[in-house]
Amino acid sequence: MAIAKAERLMNLALCLLGTRRPLSKRELRESIEAYLEAGSDDSFNRMFERDKDDLRELGLVIETVENLDGEVGYLARRDSNRLPPVTLDAEEAAALGLAAKVWQQARLAGAASGALQKLRAAGLPEDFDPYETHGALEPRIPVHEAAFEPLMLACRDRRPVVFDYRKATAAHPEPRHVEPWALECWRGHWYLAGWDRDRSAERVFRLSRITGKVRTRGARFTAPVPDVVTVRETVASWAGETADRSALIRLRVGAGYPLRAKAASVRELGDGWDELEIPYGHGLDAWLVEFGPDVVVLEPAELRADVVDRLRAVAKG
Repeated sequence: MAIAKAERLMNLALCLLGTRRPLSKRELRESIEAYLEAGSDDSFNRMFERDKDDLRELGLVIETVENLDGEVGYLARRDSNRLPPVTLDAEEAAALGLAAKVWQQARLAGAASGALQKLRAAGLPEDFDPYETHGALEPRIPVHEAAFEPLMLACRDRRPVVFDYRKATAAHPEPRHVEPWALECWRGHWYLAGWDRDRSAERVFRLSRITGKVRTRGARFTAPVPDVVTVRETVASWAGETADRSALIRLRVGAGYPLRAKAASVRELGDGWDELEIPYGHGLDAWLVEFGPDVVVLEPAELRADVVDRLRAVAKG
């Protein structure tokens, strides 16, 4: 919403909430500077009707009545526009307090701090510490990628975006035109799910591989947004979480700790190498490429061939 319109709506809402009697269009026009600058009566009437409809859509209850002079007047009674008292039990307050503090180190720290203040006003004690109460570790959501904030806003506003993206198997980034659906954090990394316009298919992007700025576009979405966006399930399948077979690899000593954590068995080979058996599903080849010369695939042969093909594609780029 443009700043000028937001200010005009705020001024109109304050006038309607602050009056004890219905105000006519004429009185409202004289009280709000933007209406005085509207020009003709027709321009003012159209602007006023749009603003009134917008305020009602936002939830403000505006009454239309006749005043003592027989003119149509408008007011918003405070008792009709007051929310009921917010009451929270100890568990609800703890859950909301934890949710707000999760963002303490992220770009949403200011909003989270404001939310905590409102929670305290609603009954959350000033000295309440949900971590001490429940004996839990303090949760954090790290957000280091510059792409997070513009993508979060684009998901909220349903606005397409353009960004340069480097795949794990590519040496150089390529432009991607995406209709963003949802952001999720999985094992310390942020991922975006959305509709890739260039490929006419659903795709998931890792934010750390986005290079340069995220640019928004004014056009509308062309694909329907699914009711459930399975970001984590998609990424998990890429990482071999849905394992249905095993791979045997050589891994350099002191490298590849995520692979070691997944290994069903580890055997020392000597000369600075270990042999690992790793359960895996779709996408393990792309993950192994990220470890470069520290990994050698022994079997199965098709996985080894896939990894070699990916490394050759990177070398050619």
